[in-house]
Amino acid sequence: MTTYDTDVLVVGSGPAGGSAALLLATYGVRTVLATKYGWTAHTPRAHITNQRTMEILRDLGIEDQALAQGTPPELMGDTVLCTSLAGDEIGRIASWGTADRSATEYASASPCHMIDLPQTYLEPILATNAAARGAKLRLDTEFLDFTQDADGVTARLFDRVRGDEFTLRARYLIGADGARSRVAEQAGLPIDGQSGKAGSMNITFTADLSEYVAHRPSVLYWVMRPGAHLGGIGMGLVRMVRPWNEWLLTWGYDITQPPPEVDSAEATRIVRDLVGAPDLPVEITSTSLWTVNHSYATQYSSGRVFCAGDAVHRHPPSNGLGSNTSVQDAYNLAWKLAMVVRGEAGEGLLDSYSAERAPVGKQIVDRANLSRDQFGPIFAALGIGGDSDSDAITAGLAACTAATEDGMLRRKRLQEAIELKNYEFNAHGVEMDQRYVSNAVLPDTAEPFAARDPELYHRPTTTPGAKLPHVWLVGPHGRRVSTLDLVGRGRWTVLTGLTGGAWREAAAKAGADLGLDLRIVTVGSPEARDAYGDWARISGIEEDGCLLIRPDGYVAWRRVTRGTGLVEALRRLLDR
Repeated sequence: MTTYDTDVLVVGSGPAGGSAALLLATYGVRTVLATKYGWTAHTPRAHITNQRTMEILRDLGIEDQALAQGTPPELMGDTVLCTSLAGDEIGRIASWGTADRSATEYASASPCHMIDLPQTYLEPILATNAAARGAKLRLDTEFLDFTQDADGVTARLFDRVRGDEFTLRARYLIGADGARSRVAEQAGLPIDGQSGKAGSMNITFTADLSEYVAHRPSVLYWVMRPGAHLGGIGMGLVRMVRPWNEWLLTWGYDITQPPPEVDSAEATRIVRDLVGAPDLPVEITSTSLWTVNHSYATQYSSGRVFCAGDAVHRHPPSNGLGSNTSVQDAYNLAWKLAMVVRGEAGEGLLDSYSAERAPVGKQIVDRANLSRDQFGPIFAALGIGGDSDSDAITAGLAACTAATEDGMLRRKRLQEAIELKNYEFNAHGVEMDQRYVSNAVLPDTAEPFAARDPELYHRPTTTPGAKLPHVWLVGPHGRRVSTLDLVGRGRWTVLTGLTGGAWREAAAKAGADLGLDLRIVTVGSPEARDAYGDWARISGIEEDGCLLIRPDGYVAWRRVTRGTGLVEALRRLLDR
């Protein structure tokens, strides 16, 4: 009999690795997380935490911890385009669903709201809760390589404290070790696209900028300055980490030249230039270089090895999709591994991970890069190029504000160019509407036609392969409860109405026959009254119909009205 040191080895402690370890531990799977670092991220990096990721944190029971650490929407929304923080404004974009016209749509789509939660705050939440729930964290432990066979994976690791190598035997390996993933490389995962499109530097600093920003609170202040073109965008970025005294600045460099050496004096000069305050007191806390990539894996697994996060999708931070997609990768994979490890599903279920998540990875890589390129029309409207000097920028802005016919035309083009940036800052459909096609979904009819732009607008539906829509129901003691609160937590759910007695009987039999902890939810019962009538409007089924919901909240199978076939559907979905 094969013996294992652990069921799953997770390499990497970022959003993907930390989420995977926490999810697996929550599901009762023996898990070891190994990271070569002494603790979690020490620079803020990814930060936008969208509604879908907040729903996952809610399912894990840690939403309150994220809310306590995150910056709320009311301090996130006014993305500003300017010549410097102290200089002229070019325009503003109401972002992340905070505009009056979009706030209601965002609020109706989820029980959760978006927050700004930098990696320096998110990763410790994931890691500490993973450890508290039983995952073993191996800090200062570097992954070297692995071999795999029909029964498991043997990883070779290096203890950076003791200075020696050791091996660890696991049933499965998850590579969440970032954009330079050793696991993905050794697994031979095919990577398409382009690496090294442009060079960028991050400068983190502390400075009190409240006089420049508190009246127009935002996460992002895009600054049109000479030299910014070297990063390929034509804009520098001053990003809020903590309001209003902790910041991250992103500035470009020419990737065809040797990487620049940015000392504290040069970093201070760049900060003061973008702020527009030559004597600003600044404390530089770090500098780092990174490259803009447009690359993605077309396959996320090889045998018993799976990869997630930046290991399989590498892109600029536009749209704020990076850490969100990484957490969602883990959420898709963890329940499947848990069911296979527990013997509740066949290994064929694991094939659905790559089938479902690889198309999402390509979508977000393409979207982020396209958003990055969509700064061009702003320059065109101003009649300048990305490499313009200060005089040209000033002249272009003056021409755009002139009370002339030419000024009127420029203003119209500028308004249209800024509106185009909604695809970066208000892409609600991209954030919420990932659709799955795999052997873990049994399709029925096609999804209804999208009357509005599917990238900008959320489309709630119960079509198999879509996430269960959120609506508010009324539960015990008259308290509101989201439909999302009635599913998930590592369990399959059968959802029906008051006249769906046959489905409740079938679910009880299916749970007994298959050895599943199958939850049964009856909308209309005291635990879930459709008091507002919203479920009847959006459910896509009759009261005697049935939805079969996966542990990740996705609709796997649907019957619009009474019928049979639940046990057979579960057998197919679980590769039984």
